[in-house]
This record gives sequence, C-alpha cells and structure tokens, in this order.
Amino acid sequence: MLLFALLLMSGLTFAQTGSITGKVVDEHQQPLPGATVVLQGSTIGTTTDANGVFRISNVKRGTYNLVASFISYNSLTKSVTLSGATVAVDFDLQPASKALNEIVVIGYGTVRKTDLTGSVANVTAKDFNQGANTTPEQLIQGKVPGVSIISNSGAPGSGSTIRIRGGASISGSNNPLIVIDGVPIDNTRNPDGTSRISGVADPLSLINPNDIESFSILKDASAAAIYGNRASNGVIIITTKKGQSGKPVITFSAQASMSKLPKEASVLSASQFRSFVAAHDSSGFYTKFLGNANTDWQKEIYQTAYSTDDNVGVSGTTGILPYRVSVGFTDQNGILKTSSLQRNTANINLSPSLFDKHLKINFNASGAHVHQRFANESAISSAVFMNPTVPVYSGNSNYGGYWQWLDPNNSPTYLKLNTPKNPVGLLNQEDNRSDVYRLISNLQLDYRFHFLPDLHANVNFAYDGTRGQGHDNISDSSATNYRKSYLDSNKVYHGGKRSIYKQTSANKLFEGYLSYDKQIKSINSHINVIAGYSYQDVAVTVFNYPGYFYDGAQTPNSTPNYAYSLDENKLQSYYGRLIYSYADKYLLTATIRRDGSSKFDKSGRYGTFPSVALGWKISEEDFLKNNPVLSNLKLRVEYGVTGNQDGIGNYDYLADYTLSGKTGSYQLGNTYYQGYRPSPYYPGRTWEQTATANVGFDYGFLEDRITGSIDYFHRKTTHLLAVINQPAGTNFSNQITGNVGDMTNSGVEFSINGQVIKQQDLSWNVGFNVTYNRNKVTSLPGVSYPGIADGAISGGTGSKIETSFTGYPVHSFYVLQQVYNAAGQPIENLFVDRNGDGTINASDLYFYKSPDPKFYFGFSSDVNYKKWNAGFVARANLGNYAYNNIASNAGVVASMLQSVSGGFVNNGSTAVLKSNLTGNTSNDRLSDYYIENASFLRMDNVHIGYNVGKLFNGSADLKISANVNNVFLITKYSGVDPEIANGVDNNFYPRPRTFVLGLNLSVR
Repeated sequence: MLLFALLLMSGLTFAQTGSITGKVVDEHQQPLPGATVVLQGSTIGTTTDANGVFRISNVKRGTYNLVASFISYNSLTKSVTLSGATVAVDFDLQPASKALNEIVVIGYGTVRKTDLTGSVANVTAKDFNQGANTTPEQLIQGKVPGVSIISNSGAPGSGSTIRIRGGASISGSNNPLIVIDGVPIDNTRNPDGTSRISGVADPLSLINPNDIESFSILKDASAAAIYGNRASNGVIIITTKKGQSGKPVITFSAQASMSKLPKEASVLSASQFRSFVAAHDSSGFYTKFLGNANTDWQKEIYQTAYSTDDNVGVSGTTGILPYRVSVGFTDQNGILKTSSLQRNTANINLSPSLFDKHLKINFNASGAHVHQRFANESAISSAVFMNPTVPVYSGNSNYGGYWQWLDPNNSPTYLKLNTPKNPVGLLNQEDNRSDVYRLISNLQLDYRFHFLPDLHANVNFAYDGTRGQGHDNISDSSATNYRKSYLDSNKVYHGGKRSIYKQTSANKLFEGYLSYDKQIKSINSHINVIAGYSYQDVAVTVFNYPGYFYDGAQTPNSTPNYAYSLDENKLQSYYGRLIYSYADKYLLTATIRRDGSSKFDKSGRYGTFPSVALGWKISEEDFLKNNPVLSNLKLRVEYGVTGNQDGIGNYDYLADYTLSGKTGSYQLGNTYYQGYRPSPYYPGRTWEQTATANVGFDYGFLEDRITGSIDYFHRKTTHLLAVINQPAGTNFSNQITGNVGDMTNSGVEFSINGQVIKQQDLSWNVGFNVTYNRNKVTSLPGVSYPGIADGAISGGTGSKIETSFTGYPVHSFYVLQQVYNAAGQPIENLFVDRNGDGTINASDLYFYKSPDPKFYFGFSSDVNYKKWNAGFVARANLGNYAYNNIASNAGVVASMLQSVSGGFVNNGSTAVLKSNLTGNTSNDRLSDYYIENASFLRMDNVHIGYNVGKLFNGSADLKISANVNNVFLITKYSGVDPEIANGVDNNFYPRPRTFVLGLNLSVR
C-alpha cells in the first residue's frame, strides 16, 4: 500500500508539470544555436541546440513570460500558458544593428535608433572587423562614414589616428573624446598623436577589444554637445559586455597569428650599388669604400613574427546578481626585431537590481598590465642608408661585434662621424622596456522613485588610474653611445645609457543627474528630460630621475631640481537635455552644457555649449505609411556648438616662473646659482569653439532590406588654438599657443547596407560608405604669410614641408614647382620662378595639394551558407598626397657619395635611378617632385569561418575561423605605404600582413 501511494503521488506531481518547446531563429529564419531561453524572473531555462530548438522540462502548469536572447540581437519576451503536457512557442529575433527599435547609447542615456535626431552611428559586436585586433578602434575601421581610422604604424600596440569629420584644430587636439561605460576618459594623446601615458605607445592598447560590446559614434554637435568643451572632434562611446540572465555561459577564444613584411623599401641591391658607384666615381675615390658582402639590411632587421591572443569569459546570473568576468592574454611580436607587447587584462561587471527593480546597480572594473619592448626604429632608416656591400658583423668584439664605419683619426672612439650606424646593432644593443598598469572602474546607481516611477536619479562614481614605468638602456659598446664618449675628472671613460622613468595619473569623476521619462497619451507625446552635474579631477604625477651611464655612473648635471612634478586640471559642468516626440513622428532634441575649466583664467573660465535638432519620420505620414517599397524615411536637421580645451597646458594662463637646470646656473664668486625664468604669458586664452550644422536623411527600402543614411555637414571652428610667433621683446618666448583665426570643414557622408540574398540557408549582406570632406583656413589675423609651418622632414636642419594659411587647407604642402624635360624627368635645380624676380628662393614656394583625402570609402561583404561564412572589409582613400621623404633624402647622388668625414658611401632609394638628381642644394628637398599621389585601395581583411555546432553532448558550441589582415594594397605611390597620417613618409614602421587562425568555444 505504501509503495502504491508513493507511485500515485509521483504520478500526480508529474501530471501537474509539462514542457515548453520551440525554436529560435534570426532575421533570415536561420536557427540560432546557443540562444538563451529562460522563464522571466527565474533561473529556469536552457539553450538552443544546433537547429535552434529548445525544451524546458518539468515546468509547473501556469502562465509565464518567456525571454529569448542572443548576443547582438534584441531580446524578445512572449507570454505562454502551459495547461497540458507540452506547449510550443517560437521566437524570431532581430539583430540589434538592423532593427529600428535598437537601443543606441548616447550621452547620459539611451534612445531608440528610430528616435535619433543627431548624426549617430552604432556598431555592435556582430559587425566588428575580424582578425588580429590589438586595440579597440581597429574593430570599426572602415565601418562608419565620416570616421577615418589610420593605424599609426605596424608596431605592436601602436594604435591609430582617429578623425571624425576631419580635424577641427591646427595646433590643438583633433582626437575625439572617448567615453567607456559612462566614464569620459581624459585625452591621453598629445596633439601630435603621441601618448601621454609613459611607457605605452597607445593608451587604448590598455583596453581589451574582446571585452567590447558596441561603439556609438556621436558625429555632429547636436549629439555631442552634451559633452560640451571636449566634444569638438566628436565622441566615441564604448560599451563593454555585461552579464546575462540564465545559467552560466563560459566562452573561450583563441587566436594564433603569423605576421610578415609585405614590402621592403625600394633600395639598391649590392650589385646595383656597385654599378652605381662605378658610374659616378670617375676618380675612384668612393670605390675603395665598397666591400665584398651582399647584405640585404632590411632582411636583417625584419622577421616573421608569431603572436597569440587568448580570452576566457564567464557570464550568467547567481541569485539576483547578473555577472560577467573575463580575463585575456595577448602576446604580440613585431615584424621589426626586438619589438613586442604582452598584455594581461581582467574585466568584471556586476549588474543587480534591488527593491523590485527600482534600484539598478552597475559596477564595472577593467584592469590591464602591458609589458612592452620598444625597438629602436631609427634602424629602419639606417637599413635604407647602410652600405649593402659590407657585412653585419666585423669579426672582432669592438662595438659589440657589429660592423661600423671607422676613422683612425677620430680618437678615442675611432668611429667615423655623420655615418649611419649598423641597424642590427641599433636593435640589439638597446633595451627599452616598460610596464604600464591601468584600472578603469565605476559604480553607477539608478534609482526609480517609488512614488513617481517615471523619475530616475542616477549617480556615477568613477576612477581611471594608470602607472607607467620603464627603462631605456643602451650598451656602452654601442656605436651610438660608445664607452669612450665621455672622460670624467678621474680620467675614466664612460658611455652607454641607463635611464628610468615613472608616471602616475588619476582621473576621478562624480556625476549625478535626474531623468524624467513620460508617455503623455492625452497629447500623443513622449518626453525625456535630464538635468545633471559633473565634476572631474585629472592629476598626473611625473617622477624625475638623474641620468646614468651604462656602468652606473651618473651623467653630469642630470640631478633633477625636484623629485616629481604634479600637473592637475579640474572640470565642473552643468548640463540638461530635452527629447520630445509628437505622434511618434515629429522629434525635438535640445541640449545645453556649461563647463568651467581650471585651464583658463577665472575671468573666462566658463563656457556654454548649446544644440538643437529636429526630426521628421516622413515614412510615418499617411501618404507613405505601409508603402511596399519605402519602408523608412526620416529627415534630421541639427545645429550645435562644442568646444576643445586640449592642446594647452594646465597652468599656461598664469604668469609663472620655472627654475632653470644645472647647466643654466650663474657663477657668483665660487658659487653657482640657478635662476628662475619667466614662462611665456597669454592670459586671454579660451576654448576653441566649433559650430556645426547638419542635414541628413535615414532611409530604408523593401522592409529595410536596404538601409542607410546621407548627411551634409558644415563645421566652423573659431578661436583656433595655434602655435603663433611673437614679435621680439613682447613675450618671454618667440612662440606661444594662442587663439587666432577660424577654419571650416564641409562634407557629405553616404552609407548603404543591403541584404542582397535572404534565404533559409543562404544570406549575403553588403555595406558601402563614402565620405567627402574639405577643410579650409578662413582667417588667421596677425599671422604673416605663409602661415604656420609644420610637417618636419629629414635631410635638412629645421626643414618643414607643410603650412596652414588663410584660403588653403590645413597642413597644405608648401613647395617649389619643379621643371621637367621632354622625357618627364626633373631638371636638376630648375624650378619655376613664380614671382619673376630672377631668383629661386622662399618667395617662389607655393601651396600644393594636401595630405587629407577628398574622399574615403569603406566596403564590406558577408556571405553565410549553412554553417559557413565568409567575407571581406576594404577601404580606399582618394585625393590624398604624401611627401616621399625616403626618395628626397636617400634618392639623390649627394646622399650616396659623401665627401665629409674622410668620405663614405650610403645606399639609397631606387628613385635615384629614375631621376638621377644630385641633391646638392637645399632647394631640391622642397621640390613638388616628391609630392606623390597617395590614393589607395586596401583590402583590410578577408575571413572565412565554420560553425562546427554542438559538442560534448550538446553543452558546447565551437566555431573556427581563418583571417588575413592587410591582404593587398593598390596604389600609384612609389613608397612602402601611402597611408601616412601626417603626410610625411619617413622612417615608417611598416604595417604587417597577418595570417590568423582562431576558434571560439561556448560552454553552457
């Protein structure tokens, strides 16, 4: 009887439960394996199999909300009633980047993509570039119209130069503001692009791209004005991955890559060099400097580099706590020997909700440690110049055993002056290493008031701290710092170098704002209002150390005046925004921000930055609604003002004095006294201000199988920050950074994305974008012709090849007009006398071309067939020019046959075989002959992947992939690579061609 009772109770219990089954598919009706399906408010759930099918068993009868979710897709909730043994429910998920209801992150909040009134681009993880991406911006290179991303070099972790709609400054910063999980990152780049964090080439290399979920790019002032005086160059908002509801999901990704040099600089081979010397050495003076070796110096300094990138992440929910924890390790070796980067990262996100979801907590912490070795990149130019007929090694131990040019009369080093140094020795005899640590963390609390649920209070406490330290040691056997280069008072020789450095920074932020979001049905309106306050304090401490020789002896006069220096600036802000929509068709966004910066004098410390934007959903009007062809059409009109305070010092507005160094001491009697020197003074400095007008259309055809946008923008920057000359006797420096003049940027952006094929087993998506942009300096009062010079070149002391002046594009080339013979060859030292005075001098220089492209393009294609996928990403620039400093410096006879220091010979560019120029005058390097068309088409990435499907009894999913980065380059440019951010090609670390194998494993 007891056994019968137990069986009956078990049967009754079983009869009261059942199963929920179904299928989850994507927008192409293809199954989504690994999608999460859970009962809302619980941890009861499962994941879909390789066919997108799921089953949740032993569910008590009743009504539930069932939530289906998948990475980079919008979650979907359906109500289901289980009254029998089984109930079926299917889900069609829409990708976040395609759905009009996509939630886009903007400043201090989110908005539906369909309700955007500003020019905002959103790129999510599913659309990221594939392959070996070391820094975050590489994920979106070529993906967004109006955004130019140019890698700074091929060095590990070198990062990129990012420009949104061109630059807005001459001498100030042109870098966009970066915001990570709501934390505005202090601009960690100098105006020239170099890193402000000691020991790391690119500050963004301290962030693991694998932890990023999406980018939002705020391109126009109406979108960016909420960030006020730091937003003139646009804003990039990075959102990292968060925890997901349901059971724990473990993800593992691994990449192994091989990088090679795609192209050497075109120099003479050993046999060509011997022939060249013989042809130009009638006296036989230079022939004696030729050896018997056949050395390809570029092959000696470059290598095939192997790298790995591994990441592990765990996300899920425990109790009421959604979480995500990840760790990553990157080991990247450069193609230039002795260059490398090792990065360890850890990331944690906790996002619980308390008090019946009235209080949402979001905690993020991302830590990184980067160990980097920097190669001596002067070896690149030395490999161009070094005699190819001499060996790498000398056969003795002098100078580390490396062959060097010698002069028996130059005691005590016996090194020949003005000669290139052995490039292999330059690499191996310098040890330049750093360790950099970074922590970015924030705690954000969002409270929805119980008595007024439409009102939220949001506070954000954030900290971004770095510590960079390292050393740069050069052996005293190195020819660059030979041990006999300095003789002390005890008659002891010293040489080499040991230098150390250390820097810390702390970026502390508090922000708090109220937001009110209300649907007012009585007037068919929706409003969203925020009002907030922000306070940010950025402090940088630089520690000062003496210099030392390699043997540990201190170098003379190197004791620092102070053990450290502290540089600090503070920013206090008030801001507000109104987003209003009527009938879900007519949109208004208005923002205002008032910033106060400690970088400016108290009399002009505050600035106000407003914006307004209007939107009209034309496709929602009766005359277009439900149109079978035009599924979406929206008009946007925007205007706003933003500012820029980067590019000036924190205390430049003060009339201060600095203590001179030991070498600047004055002797009074037998005592030396250091003096105080006044700094240049410019008290009226203020923000650059950029006013932007934008008109745009967003469109969609055939139920949004074809989507895109077109924008026209016009930006005018006033109070330009520029380095300007000071008349003699008017200041304590001949140059200062001041506010002078105006410039404009105008352009058109167009993008189109299409689902060419949309079938059960086959889909093909393509994307194309193009940007036209032109800038012009419209006013530089007080700046004399020919303007503000920059663009330093090698081959002459203080030579510059670019300038900025009224009526011309910024950084235009300023050159002499070369005269050519009938065969199209440049005639030696013959230039057009443009002013007709019978003399060729600086008065004959003219403005010619620009390093900025007129057009830049992005192309992408992705094909999916069953479990296979393949695609590519390509970019192109049109109308940009570059100064070939390799050809101008190494491609002339005078550089190759040197009579100084007793004579020696240099190798040179093969350009000399075409031009046969001697290069005997300083005018030669200023010839427009060296300004070359640098337009190009680059295949950035080609990839193929295969979804293996379920493993380990259905608990795991495996995907494998193969990629090639920097596949090919089509250009007329004669140098190694035409893509040079500043337009001057000299000593450039080449971008490698990289082959990558990867796998992604997900375990549930």
